[in-house]
Amino acid sequence: MLKNNISLDVKIKCLEESITQAEIARKIGTTAPYVSRMINHPETIVNRTFVEILNQLGYDIRLTYEKKKA
Repeated sequence: MLKNNISLDVKIKCLEESITQAEIARKIGTTAPYVSRMINHPETIVNRTFVEILNQLGYDIRLTYEKKKA
């Protein structure tokens, strides 16, 4: 099982960086609705089959985020 609340994680990171999801979308060359769909449906970010394989092996998945060094 994916343990992260990706929607909440992204919203917090956007607040920390003072950037909107629409601005992120523009910067990566896509639309705001697409970014929203990705964030609100984490199975599109982490492959569902990958999650099920690790689940069957007895593992949960937890993503960690590390700020890039400038």
